[in-house]
Amino acid sequence: MSNTRVLVTGGGGPAAVGFMSGVRGTGVDLFVGDIDPYAAGLYLVGPSRRFLLPRGESPEFVDTLLDLCEREHIEVLVPTVDCELLPVSRAAARFTRIGVRVVLAPESALRTCLDKWALLQTCAGIVRVPRSAPLDTSFRPDDWDLPAIVKPRTGSGSRGVRLVESAQDLDGLPRDGRLLVQEHLPGEEYSVDVLVDPADRVVVAAVPRLRLKVDSGIAVTSRTVADDGLMVAAGAVAERVGLTFVGNIQFKRDRDGRPALLEVNPRFPGTMSLTVAAGINMPHLAVAAALGTGLTGVRYAFTELAVVRTWQDHFFQTSELLSGSQALVTA
Repeated sequence: MSNTRVLVTGGGGPAAVGFMSGVRGTGVDLFVGDIDPYAAGLYLVGPSRRFLLPRGESPEFVDTLLDLCEREHIEVLVPTVDCELLPVSRAAARFTRIGVRVVLAPESALRTCLDKWALLQTCAGIVRVPRSAPLDTSFRPDDWDLPAIVKPRTGSGSRGVRLVESAQDLDGLPRDGRLLVQEHLPGEEYSVDVLVDPADRVVVAAVPRLRLKVDSGIAVTSRTVADDGLMVAAGAVAERVGLTFVGNIQFKRDRDGRPALLEVNPRFPGTMSLTVAAGINMPHLAVAAALGTGLTGVRYAFTELAVVRTWQDHFFQTSELLSGSQALVTA
């Protein structure tokens, strides 16, 4: 891994910052990209390693990223933003042709994970899934025990999630199937970080984290828990959907204490730093796997550890600040 040139996108998010923390000191040469010139992660590397990118939905995104990787001799690409995952996956062969290994699950797995309704249908029968249904013209609230949760079928960070306590709360919501109605689960919520060998898709590590306090979808207080049931369930989900490298699988307990599947983030999660501190450096191992180091056959263990996230200031010369006008010139 010495001097391996690694580009991580989404530098303004906790997933990218957590990834960077994991590989720092392992010999990796880090490069960071984001759409925001003030993204925090950009300023954790030197000025020549900071790049502004188009949005993942932009028609220019993939070509800009390919040009950047080729120009900077990037060897490993780690996308961390949901809207970037499918475009990068569809262009996987183009990245391979220029010598870039992409730390990302296959397109089929991404499509399943990024659509919560498709995910629950895929995993029904192997783990407990909450009762769910698309909110469309056929939905009948009288058939449901309220309260229930309404959430977008796609998206992350708890955006658009709401609790509905009566049929009237559904009035005015679009009935086009873009929203999902889901059984309300009142128990503890967990995120399980999984590490999957990309060569044979075997889960080699699973680290459950109890989400004690959550802000904007990110756990700000959390602790790892050695729960065999959650580890087995997460492994079964990862194998069913076809995850590779690193993913994050979320569960919530029902009234009887049984964990039910909520969603799968097929990328590095925002609280990866706790998993690293607990003993399994998934960022480092994922980059090594991308470079051809096999993971299967190795037992990865972790300790029970807690974290409370805090602000940390980083100071630098004002001349280093990027500007929005540099978006395409810099990348």
